[in-house]
Amino acid sequence: MLVIQLFLVLCSFELEAHPFYISLTDMVYNDDRKRIEIAQKIFWNDMEVALANASGQQVNFLRPENPEELEQIIESYVLLHNKVEVNGEAIKLSYLGHEIEEDAAWFYMESEEITEPKEVTIFNSLLIADFPTQQNIINFYKNRKPKSLITRQDKTSGQLKLD
Repeated sequence: MLVIQLFLVLCSFELEAHPFYISLTDMVYNDDRKRIEIAQKIFWNDMEVALANASGQQVNFLRPENPEELEQIIESYVLLHNKVEVNGEAIKLSYLGHEIEEDAAWFYMESEEITEPKEVTIFNSLLIADFPTQQNIINFYKNRKPKSLITRQDKTSGQLKLD
């Protein structure tokens, strides 16, 4: 009887379950280049929704009607929703491009040349306006040591103290 009750409870959770919305950002301080290199992995179908809402245009990652225009829309969106401060100073990010990997897309950026980061403030509001349960996991690596934070609707930025 207990097994049947447990099964029914689990089934009811499945019926009420909502999809999860998550992105992963890896930020690596490259000491040789004095830059932060950024790679963001986002489900491309979620990004299509966000880009369509932001641009007012239909977006198709797999078969873009105009690849150059798609890159411009992506660049504008990604740079708007990612900001970084290093040691209290805002730094400029440059969008480098994207690539599709199965059900996700990787988006690449890098910072301008910077001084060695001791403290980093990261703003990441990707997809949050479109998916209220969106969570953005951010891993920052300096000297191969990771520090992490998560942004979400009620907290779109965070600060990391680095060694």
